[in-house]
Amino acid sequence: MTKQQISILLLAATYVGTVVGAGFSSGKEIVTFFSVHGALGTIGIAISGILFIVVGIKMMIISSRIQAYSYQQLNEYLFGRKVGKIVNLFIFVVVICVTSVMLSGAGAVFQEQLGLPFQMGIIATLIFCYIVVLKGLKGIFAINSYIVPLMILFGIFVAASIISQHPHELIGQVLPTKLPESMSWVGSPFAYAAFNLMTAQVVLVPLGKEIRDEHVLKWGGFWGGLALTFILLAIHLSLSFFPETFRHDIPMAEIIRHFGMVIHILYVFVIYGEIFNTVVGNIFGVSRQMKAALGLSFRTNVWIILFVIFVISQAGYGTLLSVLYPLFGYMGLVFLFFLLFKKTPER
Repeated sequence: MTKQQISILLLAATYVGTVVGAGFSSGKEIVTFFSVHGALGTIGIAISGILFIVVGIKMMIISSRIQAYSYQQLNEYLFGRKVGKIVNLFIFVVVICVTSVMLSGAGAVFQEQLGLPFQMGIIATLIFCYIVVLKGLKGIFAINSYIVPLMILFGIFVAASIISQHPHELIGQVLPTKLPESMSWVGSPFAYAAFNLMTAQVVLVPLGKEIRDEHVLKWGGFWGGLALTFILLAIHLSLSFFPETFRHDIPMAEIIRHFGMVIHILYVFVIYGEIFNTVVGNIFGVSRQMKAALGLSFRTNVWIILFVIFVISQAGYGTLLSVLYPLFGYMGLVFLFFLLFKKTPER
C-alpha cells in the first residue's frame, strides 16, 4: 500500500472511532434514534449515512482550506465572529456533556457487564486517558487502528449469525412493509447526524488542518462515513431481533451473551475501547480549544476537563444519554444546515 492509501485508511478509522463511542457501540444510542422506530429506522440510517459522508468531507475540506486550529475557527467561518462565539460555547458544553456520558458508559460497562464497581470503571478510564492524550494525535491514531477494525468485525459477525438463524424474518425487521401511521421518525436521522457531526468537530477540524492532502480528506471521509453506515445497519439489525434488550444500558452486550462467555468478554473490551477512544479524542480537541481561548497550558486544560467530566458522569449513563443526546441532536440541526449550505472557500 502507498503512503497515501495508508493515510486514507487511518483517517477513515479515526472518523469512525470519533463517532463510535459509548452510545453507538453499546447499541443504546441506536435504540434511542433508530431501533425504537422499527423497520423505519433502516431508512433513517441510510439518510444519516449520506450526511456522514457529505458533511464529514466538507467539514474537513473547509477546515483544511481556512487552516482552522480548532473548531472555534470553523464555527466563526460558518456563522460569523459574533454568532460563532455563541455556537462555540454551546458546542463546548455539548462536547463536555457527551464526554461525561462516555465516561459514565465506561462505568456502566464495568458494572453491568463485568460485575465490577461503577467508580472503578470511571477512575481507570480517567487515568488511561491522561496518559494517551499527552501523546497527541499519534496516540489517537494508534487506538483507532486496532479498535475500529475489531468493531466492524464484531458487527459483521453478530449480524451474519442472526441473519443465518432468522432469514425469513429479515425483510420485516429492516424494511417497512406498510406506510407509517406517524412521521415521528423523520427527524431522528437528521438529529442523529447533526449531533454526531457537531461533536466530531473536536477531532475532525484539527485533522483537516494537519492533513493537507485533500485527496486523503475526501476518500478518508467517504470510507469513514460508509463504514459508519454499515456498522449502524449491522447493530440496528441485531437489535431489531431482540427488542427486549432495549431497556439495558449496554443492549448489544446482552445479545452477545448468546454467543458464549469468551465472545461476550471480547466484545465488552471492544465496547470499552470505543468508549475510551472517543473520550480521548474529545479531551484532546477541547484541550486545544481551551488553550487557544484561555492561554492555559495543554496539560492544565486536560486536568480541568478530567475533573469536570468526572463530576457530571456521576448522574448515570442511561439517564444522561436518553436525555442529552436527542436534545443536543435537535439543537444541532442549525449547525448541520449551515455546514451543508455554506460555500466551500477557494484553495
